[in-house]
Amino acid sequence: MRFSRIYLFAAGVLNTTFGQTQAAANSTYTSALRTCTLLQTSLGPEIVQLSGAEYLASASNAWSLFNTGNRPTCIIYPEQSSHVQVAMAAIFRDKIHYAVQAGGHTAMTGWNTVQDGILFFFSHMKNVSYDSTRDTITLQPGIHWGEALSALEPLGVAPLGGRLGDVGTGLLLGGGLSYLSGEYGFSSDSYVELDVVLVTGKLVTANATNQFSDLFRALKGGANRFGIVTRYEVQAIHTGTNSSKDWFGGLILYPNSSAEALINATHRYVSTVSDPRASILMAFSSTINGTDIVPSHILTLFFRGPALPPAIFGEFLSIPSTVQQLSAVSYLEANNILGAGADRGFGQLFGASAFNGTVDQYMNAFRAWNDYTATIRGSLFGTVLAFTPILESQILAGRAQGSNIMDPPLGNYAAVQIQTQSQSGLHQLSTQVHGARQILFDRIPPSPGLPLYINECDAQQNVFSTYGRYNELRNTYAKYDPTRFNVRFTDGPIGL
Repeated sequence: MRFSRIYLFAAGVLNTTFGQTQAAANSTYTSALRTCTLLQTSLGPEIVQLSGAEYLASASNAWSLFNTGNRPTCIIYPEQSSHVQVAMAAIFRDKIHYAVQAGGHTAMTGWNTVQDGILFFFSHMKNVSYDSTRDTITLQPGIHWGEALSALEPLGVAPLGGRLGDVGTGLLLGGGLSYLSGEYGFSSDSYVELDVVLVTGKLVTANATNQFSDLFRALKGGANRFGIVTRYEVQAIHTGTNSSKDWFGGLILYPNSSAEALINATHRYVSTVSDPRASILMAFSSTINGTDIVPSHILTLFFRGPALPPAIFGEFLSIPSTVQQLSAVSYLEANNILGAGADRGFGQLFGASAFNGTVDQYMNAFRAWNDYTATIRGSLFGTVLAFTPILESQILAGRAQGSNIMDPPLGNYAAVQIQTQSQSGLHQLSTQVHGARQILFDRIPPSPGLPLYINECDAQQNVFSTYGRYNELRNTYAKYDPTRFNVRFTDGPIGL
């Protein structure tokens, strides 16, 4: 009898809890639908869509399959900043959950998608232009780096952006890494001026010297927490046209037997290279074939000059390889060497660390990554352990532009990325996978004092707390969003 009463009580609690949860979900949807309907009346059915082919394509557009399952109550397709202002003011007034998708390339689940809320989708704002008088490039938020580089190539200029064509302007808000970073800093260090819609719907223009200079710096690494940028004006880098083969490099593929030598070479590169014209991306990868793990390691290397200097690249060139594809190339060709990175249909997760220690730190990471891959191979298409050197010249270039909010200490270090790619069509990963990921992160902690790179982090990593200007970041956030609306109503980095 006692068991029966307890069972009935528990069943009642469960039913009540489910009912409350369902009621809350219905209320959230109803509130969002009311706001969407009002916005559609004021902005029009092309700007505010609740259904249809374009709506469905946009809702499922995200690069990571884990971000394609949600269905927003409506999708806003802005064509100008005022559309974002009107929509954001309504979202703020009605307390509606929202998300923003520009390129859609994030691997952080939930950061560019929303269920029963409002999604901003910038496919109608993709213009790019060059002002030769100011020597600046203006980008709308929906442009992808491949599109921007192709459009500007005949003019011989390029923005600091990413290394894959499918990546969008959200990369700038996270800092941004490119083959030009050694010379010019993080991609966001190239900001000249930004138009930003705050959570209230107010539009402000921020630059390094006006009253919004604190917001300007916070947007150099502050991700999606400080508002919606509707115009980026950035420094133009004179990279030459496609006929200007001003770079030398390409890619080299290595067998797994070369892995230890590559770890040693990567550590030495990070520790010793100072030439800002040099750039590498060292990626150790494993794909899963049935139950077999198939390793294959790829080095992307470039030098802004007529040849690869042996003093910088000689060790990598001497390591046994299976393929070498090296030649004089244009900047556009350099950025196409790894393809666009646009493949859909796979769930993606990232994780970040940062190293400036001994070679043992790198070797330990390689072993931990191999253990992780072996543990969860049944759920995987593949994994990657990647190292991007951050040279002191890159940090100094950023400081010369007024600094960014990440503000790394002087000295070379490596940004470390772990990429986990699920089996095709797998919409969620098991608790075993998430547990193994946490063990991996625990085994490869960042060196003290180094900032993590937010564009390659896990959603649960407190990246902001690793920033050199963390206190400034928090104070700036409190100033521009005193009710903490962004943190409460959209997913993004933790720590504010």
